[in-house]
Amino acid sequence: MRALVVEDEFISRIVLEKMLAPLFEVDSVVNGNEALEAFELAHGEERPYTLILMDIMMPGRNGLEALEIIRQREDERSLPRAKVIMTTALSDIKTVVRSFDSGQASAYIVKPIDKDKLYRELKSMSLIED
Repeated sequence: MRALVVEDEFISRIVLEKMLAPLFEVDSVVNGNEALEAFELAHGEERPYTLILMDIMMPGRNGLEALEIIRQREDERSLPRAKVIMTTALSDIKTVVRSFDSGQASAYIVKPIDKDKLYRELKSMSLIED
């Protein structure tokens, strides 16, 4: 299985990569535009991402905008849907609602992300077993 980490903060990106590395083949990018490029490349290689961890607050195209475009492309092409966990330091209810409503996120985790919290979400999405 493949995972994509979309995170502009270097330390957070490295931590997430290390948490996911035992379970997934992990790629990482730093913003929403690069996430869209990686998404297209993965599908072009016929090796799509099973999981995307996407930060919401990033320079350029933010995570919510990128997720909305990814969902639109999946629907237009009848592609299998990636599980998407939105990550952010914000616990703003409007952001949470938008993540699930227009972005159709699979889950939402408030930073700092610890391994137990992340693995619980992965288990709830049936991406890993106990």
